[in-house]
Amino acid sequence: MSATRLAALVAARQVSPVEAVGAVLDRIDRANPRVNAFALVLREEAERAARAAERRVMAGEALGPLHGVPVTVKDNVAVAGVPLGNGSIAAAPVIPAKDAVAVERVRAAGAILVGKTTLPEFAHKMVTESLATGVTRNPWNLDHTPGGSSGGAGAALAAGMGPLAIATDGGGSIRCPSAWNGVVGMKPTLGRVPIEAVADGFGNFAYIGPMARTTQDAALLLSVMQGPSAADPFSTRGAPPAWSGEIRGLRIGWIEHFGEYRTDPEVLRITSAAVSRLTDRGACVEGLREACFDGLYPLYATLASTHRAGRYGALFDAAPDRTTPTLRAGIAQGRGWSAIEFLAACDRRTALFRSVQAVFERFDVLAMPTTTVAAPRLDAIDPGYPGAYPHWAAALHPFNLTGHPALSTPVGFTGAGLPVGLQLVGPWDAEQRLFMLSQALEQDLGLSGRIASPEDAPC
Repeated sequence: MSATRLAALVAARQVSPVEAVGAVLDRIDRANPRVNAFALVLREEAERAARAAERRVMAGEALGPLHGVPVTVKDNVAVAGVPLGNGSIAAAPVIPAKDAVAVERVRAAGAILVGKTTLPEFAHKMVTESLATGVTRNPWNLDHTPGGSSGGAGAALAAGMGPLAIATDGGGSIRCPSAWNGVVGMKPTLGRVPIEAVADGFGNFAYIGPMARTTQDAALLLSVMQGPSAADPFSTRGAPPAWSGEIRGLRIGWIEHFGEYRTDPEVLRITSAAVSRLTDRGACVEGLREACFDGLYPLYATLASTHRAGRYGALFDAAPDRTTPTLRAGIAQGRGWSAIEFLAACDRRTALFRSVQAVFERFDVLAMPTTTVAAPRLDAIDPGYPGAYPHWAAALHPFNLTGHPALSTPVGFTGAGLPVGLQLVGPWDAEQRLFMLSQALEQDLGLSGRIASPEDAPC
């Protein structure tokens, strides 16, 4: 059931929060042993919160827009009193004293937290595996990765283990697992959802955003989490403006191959067919090939690896055998840059932003395959994993750097039964425009809310 429908039924006293949470916990018991999407299931806390939510319903109290709706939280987002694992065994255990702002707002809206979802150590890659929680699998085919770093969130949604997920995106970490698990995920405009946990608020390129099985649910979750916070210097804007326009006449720039990276032919065929649906609805679609999208990975790698070296280098020094090898490699890379090279990367980030702003003078939305491939097999992933990331995520990390909102929406399945996503990118504060297009594709393609059955999935 969608979160939007469930919240309405709870408010109408047709479904009990206790019933809803119990159903999700039962589903976790059945599906999670094969998928491994949870770092921690908050069973007792969720059941206690559900009983309290039911009492408020029966007492006729005013209810929030998510009252009684189960939600998961990625295990790098703070929940008061719950261990914050970050997928690490090297870091000392942390038990936050208070919720992250986004979590606080979701709880205030009546949602019930059912668990913390898995991620690679400190969210550093697109495969969800760690020394702390092991390997998370794709519920559509257990031999394949669900992506990352919000792989647990995406896998849980796809397998029906809750209708909503709070996730993070520092280089594609919401959009990749959304595409590879067949769900909707948005990296909002920079600052749309406060992310007060980052140490460098002014140089930030990480985001908190919604993941869900339907566009309407993702939009609902974003509406609850967004808004200013004194702790985030970019979170000063108000709600995103409503999009009063129509698809007819909308100018869409279609990017088949992002930068120098080629899209897999089957993924390209599926995403091209989806874009043609928007043409049928009257959108003006034009092929786009911009030089500003070439050669961007070294820019992102300089910034991301320097951040990792500065933040997690001490962990590597203290416990190298308890740190993920790919994270150690990223830390070593970051330590190799000079301050001058880092500053040059910061300058190039600004130049990229200005170039993308110029593209949006000609187009209202950009569309492209979310990833260049469908979810890879776990046994086919190169142990030297960082070499694959520039190819898979070519269209993802650039918009972390520019701050533009970007959404992945499911548009089909490969012949092997793996989901494929289409990424839609808009100007700053254009979230409503992207949701409108995503919902139109849901209606045309009939893919909304599909649930995998990991009990029966190939393995």
